[in-house]
Amino acid sequence: MRRLACALLAALALTLAGCGLPPNGVAVFGRHLAGPAGYVVRGSRIIGPDGRPFLVHGVDRPSLEWSPQGVALSAADFRRMRAWGANTVRIPLDQDFWLASACAYSPGYRARVRQAVTWARDAGLVVILDLHWSDEGQDRRGSGCGVAPGQQQMADQNSLRFWSEVAAAYRSDPGVWFELYNEPHDVSWSVWRNGGTAQDPKTGLRWQVAGMQQLYSAVRAAGARNMVVVGGLNWAYDLRGLPRYALTGYDIAYAVHPYPYAGKEPPDWTADFGFAAQTYPVIATEFGEFDCGDSYVQTFIAYAARHGIGWTAWAWYPGGCAFPSLIANWSGTPTVMGSAVRAALQRDARS
Repeated sequence: MRRLACALLAALALTLAGCGLPPNGVAVFGRHLAGPAGYVVRGSRIIGPDGRPFLVHGVDRPSLEWSPQGVALSAADFRRMRAWGANTVRIPLDQDFWLASACAYSPGYRARVRQAVTWARDAGLVVILDLHWSDEGQDRRGSGCGVAPGQQQMADQNSLRFWSEVAAAYRSDPGVWFELYNEPHDVSWSVWRNGGTAQDPKTGLRWQVAGMQQLYSAVRAAGARNMVVVGGLNWAYDLRGLPRYALTGYDIAYAVHPYPYAGKEPPDWTADFGFAAQTYPVIATEFGEFDCGDSYVQTFIAYAARHGIGWTAWAWYPGGCAFPSLIANWSGTPTVMGSAVRAALQRDARS
């Protein structure tokens, strides 16, 4: 019986391969049925290794985007997140600390990222590695360092190499996901997806964008089947370019960042990104408020629950209300906003 089943599956795989599927078609089919344990997209849901829907609920852990050493990272840090009820942590990164060709390259950075990922995974957390800071392709050894690392309009050509290397480093762990670029803005949907030329609004410098489809392809070319997360435009808030500019590929979720700015209030959410959750997995990989309160956060958490939207709250870092912070100290004492997030995490963990 077992040999017959294997023969039938093999025949079906050959049939699919002859039907004009993309090169990964059979691999995706096999992975969804009997491949290595991991996370896959089915419709608008992410399915976990246990075969059940997995809804991201967690926190962001910043510092490795601005400090090559990170700030106060420890195994206990990630265990506290898990104790709050988080199932996921998002860790922002800086490609200039990672890439050996960059002026800001830090030789120990990859090891520190690896240690943070190990601590998080040991605590039972899924990890989203986020390319947070870059340099418009200018920060290169031997050719000048004209643009300091930071948040840019979009990823650059060096980001392709960053994702090739990061994906190769973590492709064996399906519990590590890749968020291709933090908060894209001020480029067209076509450039966002396919790449092209952008112009720095401050310096007037024209530079070459690496589009989301190119970044995704760099991840897959490295042999990584891990989940990929793609932030929309308007600082990763707007998904109205879907489905026209949706990426081609598999196991893709889309990211949004709701914050209480004009045009990003609760009445705007459905038209701007909520509609997309009917078709694609949507994750708010950042959200928060800056007034030491929790009304916006509470409203968003309730909205996300109704629409099946996952989230990681900004941020597990004691930086005050304007940061905004979930914790008041490294012992994990919650702020007002943090108390609302912790209550939601614990509620979800019990359900």
